[in-house]
Amino acid sequence: MIPDPAVSRARRFAEQVVMVTGTCGGIGSAICERFAKEGASVYACDVVAPSTEAVVTQLRREGASVETTVFDVTDPEACSAAVQEVADRHGRLDVLVNNAGVNRRGDLLTLDRADWDLSFAVNVDALFHLCRAALPIMINAGGGSIVNTASQWGLHPAPAHIAYNVSKAAVVAFTQNLARDYAPHGIRVNAVCPGEIHTPMLETGLARSGRTVADLNHVVPVGRIGQPAEVAALVAFLASDEAPFICGAAVEIAGAQAVA
Repeated sequence: MIPDPAVSRARRFAEQVVMVTGTCGGIGSAICERFAKEGASVYACDVVAPSTEAVVTQLRREGASVETTVFDVTDPEACSAAVQEVADRHGRLDVLVNNAGVNRRGDLLTLDRADWDLSFAVNVDALFHLCRAALPIMINAGGGSIVNTASQWGLHPAPAHIAYNVSKAAVVAFTQNLARDYAPHGIRVNAVCPGEIHTPMLETGLARSGRTVADLNHVVPVGRIGQPAEVAALVAFLASDEAPFICGAAVEIAGAQAVA
């Protein structure tokens, strides 16, 4: 039986404000749910308004404090405005989770230039814009936490995914640099590096390749691929006061699997 790490008796984020980007995907919605169940006021952010509202509506039915902020993370001004909106409403921003991401496939000679540019705009540049907006708020408050979603492939490149691999490697480097620079201000910055997680993005990839979830389960040493709730549990732990000495880490969550 797979444990459900989304179920927590703790309310580690009571009275805290958490902003999560990329909330329409499986991992993003699970992150929102985890923080909401632990007492946070959550801002669910994505560029797709109907899907974002669907995530929020379900959580509100369960009594969670969740609001939506719809904007495009590739727009620097929109990133700054969204962070400022959260700070203006609550007077604080305790946790920023940079989870928005895209995966464009291809090796260097087959990848379209537009896909390369989009990969860096969403996976890397958005972190630059959002963190630049959030850091002064956290510094003035005496601290905060930032968790970035990188990838196992940012540490161990998979074939024919050069834009995704390199952009996620940049997320790891960005995380480590930010941690070194702002730890003295009480701001901890970490990254999660998921392997194969059962998300809509993974389902799309399986449909393209002709493989199945069962095929992937066979190559993961623990016997199965991961679940979004398990990534969300790791994100919440890294953001919480239970991880006060973890700063600048890039934590793999891949069930001991080598790159598929």
